[in-house]
Amino acid sequence: MLFCNNFILTIVLFTSSVLITYSKHTKEGKEGKEDISTCYSPKLLLKGAQEGSSDGNIIKDSFSNVKEVKFFGSIGPLGEKRLCKIKCIGGQWVGPLCIDEQAEKGRFQPLFRNCKLDYLNPHLMLTLRNITIQDIGLIYPHGSTLKIRCRDIGLYKLLGSANPKCENGVWSARLPSCVPTTLFTNFTEEAPPTIIFKIPSGSSSIESGGELAIYPGTTVHLECIFSRHLGSPDWTWTAPLGEYLTGWAIAPEERDWKYRLSIYYAKEQDSGTFTCATPRGITNSLVLQVAAIHCEPITEIDNLMTMRSEGTKLGHKVYFQCQSGYQIKGDHNITCQLSGKWSAAVPTCELVKCPLFEENSNLTALHLKIEEQNNSYGGRIVFSCDWGYRLRGLPGIECELNGTWSGSPPKCAIIQCSAPIITESSNLLATEITGMDGGQYTVGSLLQFSCNNSLTLIGESTIICTETEVWSHPLPICNIN
Repeated sequence: MLFCNNFILTIVLFTSSVLITYSKHTKEGKEGKEDISTCYSPKLLLKGAQEGSSDGNIIKDSFSNVKEVKFFGSIGPLGEKRLCKIKCIGGQWVGPLCIDEQAEKGRFQPLFRNCKLDYLNPHLMLTLRNITIQDIGLIYPHGSTLKIRCRDIGLYKLLGSANPKCENGVWSARLPSCVPTTLFTNFTEEAPPTIIFKIPSGSSSIESGGELAIYPGTTVHLECIFSRHLGSPDWTWTAPLGEYLTGWAIAPEERDWKYRLSIYYAKEQDSGTFTCATPRGITNSLVLQVAAIHCEPITEIDNLMTMRSEGTKLGHKVYFQCQSGYQIKGDHNITCQLSGKWSAAVPTCELVKCPLFEENSNLTALHLKIEEQNNSYGGRIVFSCDWGYRLRGLPGIECELNGTWSGSPPKCAIIQCSAPIITESSNLLATEITGMDGGQYTVGSLLQFSCNNSLTLIGESTIICTETEVWSHPLPICNIN
């Protein structure tokens, strides 16, 4: 049991359904006295409430003379809801105690320490209660049992425990590894043989435990990949029927490296483990399950979606597609599995959106501004430059169907005028008044002219660099009176 003392106990609730059992005050008398122990008040928050807030999401109670509090808690990476309780015993909260649906039903069990996975080999596929785990750092409650297989069955051989269990904060075994087979090792004799399966007719599903599940009547070829000049491998099986055709492939391009076992029109009795062993005794196996399983037909889908179904038999797939401008949220296709359930929930459609551009210090440093932005499919983002700069490139880019922008943002180039050419014989003197930047005449640069030797200035005495990169007036000239 976990004794919760010397710290604040906070319990997150999913609903306001909290069952509080109070003790009854009795006084010392002829009937004796009841030992009433009181505990400090735990903080009960509804899911989504912020600690310290004063809204209705915090359940307030003095909890004086409380015997126990029952509530629904969120357990593990799947957010599994369990009925839990805490009890006030001897002035301390004891618990939480929760009901485990997979253990003894109806009994409250103490929550032991959780387990965690900080690394996941990319060749491994993990599932917990038929849900694929793709993230690291998740918390797994005590008693969680993982199913682990190599992502590509037959191409890698699983080495280690396929079902580690969380036992009070420690996994019962290290995570297994996936050993590459002959197809990846240039047919070395030390590697396990690769097993490739082919389904020329019928339907199949790869299960979370790594089994190949097929519907009765399916034909399957199991091909053991091994170099023929090193000898012949050997197929063995546990299926009770026990009579299958084996031998080297006939096709010229395959007969020196594919040793095949064929099952025609599979029956449920063909279920079993099929093992290929090299002449050195190194093995690789594939588990076959034959079952007449059907999944429930899918009748309700998003109104923005179209669906194509192969059927409802084991191994049949359903494919989904959204209307133009929308993308699938979830799996693009799902498969009928051995459990009689589809491999994932029916997906939905959501509007295609591109990443938002934010006006930040990076854009400011580039002298770039956002005039308008619509990041939905077909929308545009329009840029402009700070005063004194002009755009290089298209002013706008569009959000495309794949959720990316049609190009990179344009660049801003400084606007400048060319330096006036003043010869010594012109007797023209130029004085910069304002605007010159690092030897460049930028927009707004102002030049004032005068003449030497008491000559008369003809033309504008002041010119300015404009946004068109030309001076506002031609150079004046100096003339004799």
